Amino acid sequence: MHPVRTSLEAHLGSHQVTHVVYGSIIGLALVVALESHPPSAAAMDGWLFGTAIAVGLAELYSQVVGAETRTRHRVTRHELVPMLEGTVAVAFGIAFPAVFFTLALLGVLSMEGAFTLAKWTGLVLIGFYGFWAARSAGAPLHQAVLRAFIVAAAGGVLIALKALLH
Repeated sequence: MHPVRTSLEAHLGSHQVTHVVYGSIIGLALVVALESHPPSAAAMDGWLFGTAIAVGLAELYSQVVGAETRTRHRVTRHELVPMLEGTVAVAFGIAFPAVFFTLALLGVLSMEGAFTLAKWTGLVLIGFYGFWAARSAGAPLHQAVLRAFIVAAAGGVLIALKALLH
């Protein structure tokens, strides 16, 4: 099997999917919120990375507190590793659109192009995970495509609402 396919299948079967989707939704919401009064490309990178760190740390802290209150003992290093993996996955999902703003900072993309790519890749990613979840759960192809469309459409409503209100 091809190494990329193997890696993708391993990722899609992991607990990190939930964290990446969660982070992607936050990143998409941040991009949409800041688009109406766009800051500089460097500031967008700062907002995305800063949000990724803040939400990632909140995710880690909430997992540690939840585990310690549930188990009534301190979290061990062994227990902390999967929590850190989830934290990194959330942060990655949030920070991913920074790629496009870094390209804008380097003059490869316009800011408008960076916002457009950030929004559409966010929607595609969320839709892809919805599709794959449905297929993994045994849904036929047409139902999986419908689920992907519905999930991505929810993000599209956020973008459309922002466009109508501004």
